Amino acid sequence: MNNANIHPTAIIADGAKIAEGVRIGPYSIVGSQVELGPGVELISHVCIEGKTTIGANCRIFPFASIGHQPQDLKYHGEESILQIGDNCIIRENVTINPGTEGGGMRTIIGNDCLFMANSHVAHDCKVGNNVILANSVGLAGHAIVDDFVTFGGLCVVYQFVHVGAHAFVGAHSMVDGDIIPFGMALGNRAKLAGLNLVGLKRRNFSREDIQTLRTAYRMIFSSEGNFRERVSDAAKIYKDNPLVQEVVGFINAAKGRTICMPRNGSNGN
Repeated sequence: MNNANIHPTAIIADGAKIAEGVRIGPYSIVGSQVELGPGVELISHVCIEGKTTIGANCRIFPFASIGHQPQDLKYHGEESILQIGDNCIIRENVTINPGTEGGGMRTIIGNDCLFMANSHVAHDCKVGNNVILANSVGLAGHAIVDDFVTFGGLCVVYQFVHVGAHAFVGAHSMVDGDIIPFGMALGNRAKLAGLNLVGLKRRNFSREDIQTLRTAYRMIFSSEGNFRERVSDAAKIYKDNPLVQEVVGFINAAKGRTICMPRNGSNGN
């Protein structure tokens, strides 16, 4: 435990790997298979178990429960994995579960994520970089969240749902369909409400790129004609635009799963 600062009331099991500069606060518990990267800080009353890896410079706040048994009745004690990247902030009462045999044995979280109080990441989820879960957001098992997605408070995401990069999900939304990259979804059940223009501007997408995305969005989600034909048309018209192609590729990859649509749109199947 190189230069680790460990409070005398903390319990560190034999076998735990504690890197340089780790700080472990009062009444925290670290299991025997846990690995804490350089500069990790457990403020106090944090409990980490299982085959869990926490990346460098993460901060975990009181009463977070990380790496404990998944809330899946099919789980039968398999030694699955939870992997959390660097520079993540995990606030009070957050719960993050490892994978299961039925989902690839691994829950993965990227770098620079913020999990606000009472949020939950279930078994076998894949969460990208720079993702924000506001207070009491819940990701059900097998959900996939790409980079730079932001969730407002009290959202719920169904099992196996895929949320594309740079999307925004408004507070109190119930998400039961895939959300396209750059999209904004609101409501119960969540519906597309346009593009995440605020997020695109904050991340310095050019005005030209934003305008092209808006034009393509209007084409794809028009209320006229067949949805799949409109997607195909957009792929051809904007064949040289990587952002539109990202949206088209995302929709095509859904392979029959429901796509979150505008309220005047079809069901996306």
